[in-house]
Parts: sequence; structure tokens; C-alpha cells
Amino acid sequence: MKSISTFFLLLLCIPFTQAQQFNLVQFSSGFSNMIGLENSGDDRLFVIEQEGKIFIVDSTGAKTATPFLDITDRVHFKGEQGLLGLAFDPSYSTNGYFFVNYINKAGNTQISRFRVSNNPNVANKNSEKFIINITQTYNDHKAGCTRFGPDGYLYIAMGDGDREGDPDSYSQNPMLLLGKMLRIDVHSGSASYKIPPDNPFVDSANYKPEIWDLGLRNPWRWSFDALTGQMFIGDVGQDSLEEVDVEAKDAGGNNYGWRCYEGTIPFDTAGCKPKKNYVLPKYEYSHVDTSGGDCCIIGGFVYRGTKYPSLYGKYIFTDYCSGLFRLLYKQGGNSRVQTVYDGSNSSYTCFGESANNELYVCNEINGTIYHITYGTVQSNIATGEKVGLNNFTFAPNPAKNNITITYNSNKTEQVAIKVSGILGQQVYTVSKTANKGSNIWNINLNIRGGNYYLSIANASGSVITQNLQVQ
Repeated sequence: MKSISTFFLLLLCIPFTQAQQFNLVQFSSGFSNMIGLENSGDDRLFVIEQEGKIFIVDSTGAKTATPFLDITDRVHFKGEQGLLGLAFDPSYSTNGYFFVNYINKAGNTQISRFRVSNNPNVANKNSEKFIINITQTYNDHKAGCTRFGPDGYLYIAMGDGDREGDPDSYSQNPMLLLGKMLRIDVHSGSASYKIPPDNPFVDSANYKPEIWDLGLRNPWRWSFDALTGQMFIGDVGQDSLEEVDVEAKDAGGNNYGWRCYEGTIPFDTAGCKPKKNYVLPKYEYSHVDTSGGDCCIIGGFVYRGTKYPSLYGKYIFTDYCSGLFRLLYKQGGNSRVQTVYDGSNSSYTCFGESANNELYVCNEINGTIYHITYGTVQSNIATGEKVGLNNFTFAPNPAKNNITITYNSNKTEQVAIKVSGILGQQVYTVSKTANKGSNIWNINLNIRGGNYYLSIANASGSVITQNLQVQ
């Protein structure tokens, strides 16, 4: 990886070394054409298959035999077209609503609402309510990732939908919804949707009021930071560059420059404004459309889980062709990028975040979902030092209901003992006062059988975690 503009001289690119701790651990398999992985607020993951199906994976990685939703009869699946997005309503646990983004049989983008049936693992496919239909002219650049924001509004990423190079300048046309990030209110009673009153162009007759941002080429996968509400957009490039756009919470109204600019370099500036009128990417990298080279950014998430403190606060993304995984983060006031893993089999299409902010990535070629890990979970220390936290052991393992923990501390302190599932869901927690020296605690877990993580954390944020099997 290399910096390609003086604008990014502050970006420090740390080369990949075998010493890095980033790893992918197989979690589930048996899927085809995966393009999305979402959670509904519990310990399940929902796998989006582009041909028009959504399957559920439970906390053990087991896939349901029956799809949660099958709308292959309504989806046009070819190339970049198909079922492209899934977003669960913030009140899904009570109203059962979820929204999908797909290309319909007429070749247009359809955003629809569905509802779960009385069976929580099966949706009612006949409950479809049409929300918005967006006309498409050509076959490519559909984007499709759709998410609810921290504000409760639905955000929809739209590619430029044009031919190579966006010759019709759809992305810069403020009266079209293509090449834009949209923001709508789907909690509007009988109406399909309303325009949020604080949308940036709501008072302009020259803009479609649904527009939140414009100037995007193909924002294939994007996400919100679960802590800060920042938006991280992985926008797929044209000839030379892939880019990450970072937007502060509630800071819409940005023009990210396409087709006038590809990243920071001019692409087709006919009819465009001076460069200062466009928002430049936070990070960009060059691509080479050859075997083993970069070609297409796959946007990910900022890690906000608890298992891997050394990964906390870092944005993870990859490239479809090279399979290189990179981290983007702040250090010493500067942005840094680190290449941490070479997934040489490539073809990673999307990331997913569990309800407890653990991260996963999907590979469409082998149909496998991987859990993202960072180092041996036992050695991850949030502060980088074992401050007042030496070690612990426990037995038996495998366990039934009871375990005995021996915890060694070099001072008196309060600690939290937690047990979480492999998707990050917390199933047990208790606070203890640890005295200096050896501490022995008998714990009654009373949890169902399965594979878990047992962790002890102190007030300074240091964490030690070990694997626990319950019979």
C-alpha cells in the first residue's frame, strides 16, 4: 500500500508483517453469493444472499435450513443486481419490521418493508410494503447497503447507476437519487415515507429532498461507528483509486466529488466546481486490476467489541481482489493505515457486526463466514500493560454449572467476571473484590451448554479472557 497524494502525507502506512495478530476464524459455511451480514439485536446473524434469500445463523454458527426470507421471485439477480441490503427497524423486537433493498424484475431499485411471522426465524413474505422505487437505466453500480442511523432514520446508499465513468453525471445531478446517500423517515404512519425536516437540501428546489450526500460512485458497503455515530463509506473507485470517506455524526450535505474527482485526482471536471467545493476522502489507495492486486474496496466497521481491546476504535476494511485487510485509525493526532492480514483467497464481499459489536467477514467463493480476531484473546490488554492484573485459572473445563476461579492480583481492586457467547452476547456477569495475592471464587454459572469466553476486567480497563466450554 502507498500514499498517492501529498494531501495524505500525514497518513503513515505500516507494511504488513507476519508478526501482526489479526486473524480470521471460520464461524459458519454453506452459503452462496453473500453480500451482507446483519443482526436484529439478539444473538443471531442474518446472511443476505444476492439471489434473494436471507438465512439465519445462530450463536454456534449453525445455519437454518429454511430461509428467513425468500423473495427470489421478485429479485432480478445478475452481475451487480440482486438483493443488496437489509436493515432491521430500531424497534424490531416489538414491531417485527425490517427493510430490504433489491433490484426488482423491472431492473429498478426497490426499498420495501417486511414483517416477521409468528415464527421468529421466518418472515412473512406476503407482508411487503413498498417504500420507495428508484429508476435505474443501466446494470452496474447499484451499491445497496441500507442502515438505520443513530437518529432512527433510514439511510440508503445509491451507486451512480451509470456506465463506466458516469458519462451522464448522475452522481452530480441533484435532481436524481443515483450516486447519493439518501435519508428518509419510514416511521410516518400510513405514508410510505416522509422527508426528515433537517435533511440538508430540504428547502432547495434544485435538489431532491431525500438526498443526504452526493458525489458517490459505488458505495458498496458502509457503516456507522456504534460509539460515535460517524459514517464510514467505502466508495469503489473507477480507474485508479479506492477511497474511504468519513463523515461526522449528523453532518450531511457533503459532495464527495465523483465524477469530477476520483478520490483526490481529477477524473472528468467538465462543468464541475473548483476542487475546494468537494469533500476529499479520509484515505485512498491505488488499485491495479491484475491478479493479486487491489481493485475494489469492501468497507467494514469500526471495532467496538470487548474481546480484542487492541483492535478497539480501528476501522477495518479489505479489498475484493487482493484480500488484504487494513486498519484505519488515529494515533498521536494523525491518521494511520496498517495492513494486517493477507487473505490471499480474496473474494471477501462484506463485513458484519453482531449485536455486541464483534466483527465477521464473508467470502463469496467458499461460502464461509469468518470471525475476526486480533491476537490470542488471553493476551489482549486494553492499556498495553498488565496493570494490577496478573493471571487467572479456572476448573473444570469443560464445566457444568459450577467453576472455581483462582485469580492472582498485585493489589486490592474491584474486578468484573463476565461470560459471553461467541457472538459477543453477555450471558453472565458478577463483580468481585480482589485482594492482593491469590483469590479463589466459586461461581455458579447456570447457563446452557456451548462454547463461551470467560473474562476478568479491572477498573483500569485491562482484560484477560480464556475459552470456556459448558456441557
